[in-house]
Amino acid sequence: MTFARTDHISTLDTLPRMPEWITSARPEILEDIALFSGAALSHLHLVLSREEVPHALLRDRLALRAAEACVAFSGRPERAGELRDAVHLLRPGDLPGPAGETYLAWRRAVERPVSIKTLSRALPTFEPGQIAAWFDAGKGGPVNRAGMVLEAVLREVPRAEEAALILADAALAKALGWDHLVPLLAAGLKRADLRKQGDGLRSACHRALISSTIKAVRQAAELARRAEQLKAVSPKLRAKGAGDAVEMFLTRDAMAPSALPLPDRAARRLCDRLVDLGAVRELTGRDTFRLYGV
Repeated sequence: MTFARTDHISTLDTLPRMPEWITSARPEILEDIALFSGAALSHLHLVLSREEVPHALLRDRLALRAAEACVAFSGRPERAGELRDAVHLLRPGDLPGPAGETYLAWRRAVERPVSIKTLSRALPTFEPGQIAAWFDAGKGGPVNRAGMVLEAVLREVPRAEEAALILADAALAKALGWDHLVPLLAAGLKRADLRKQGDGLRSACHRALISSTIKAVRQAAELARRAEQLKAVSPKLRAKGAGDAVEMFLTRDAMAPSALPLPDRAARRLCDRLVDLGAVRELTGRDTFRLYGV
């Protein structure tokens, strides 16, 4: 019997690739769906063990995708660009609005290792005791546990999709042995899936994880490549504080120049320099109030 040769990393353009039998799968019965989601999660686990992956940056970018999905579930029109603006262009005393609060919740959930304290910080409208009870509501394997947590929250608070999905992803991460929450479920589920229960919800979670995990692996490979490019050009930067700025870009989805540890004019020049070097991108397409990211 022969096996396909494992596609090991040879350059930073290629983290171990998801096998084609997973990416092209269209399973129909629950047992097959569970097999494929388990294989996809196992592959993501391998990718997340690689040091070249900028883990905090990956989680922050996946948090944006999850927030965008939650905002859509609530019927609001904001998408990624508006969410970035709502959070990164805040001035002292400003409020981020409902959509911005959703994005902030996901960012807080992924910033620190999974714990009741971290989850309470992300979901301040719920009591820590209630969060702990929901977090421990799941049993069985990782996906089954996440589905049970999701169902438990939505049974008690039907419109708390954001909290339910954050806690479900946290339960999944804990069951998989990951230190941090990695946002996966929200981006793969449909609004109708959140009204399902039992095996129907469990099947929807497995399907969601197949699609979102494939995308997360691709995102990790892209960010590893771009992070290496940023590190490669950093010795060319002469501005005082440029090193700290590079470290910030390596951990955050987007940055306003005003958030960098440099004077305003120097920060804008640094951002433009990094764009010229192909190390970061301008994310808004605007001439003013710009945001930059790897």
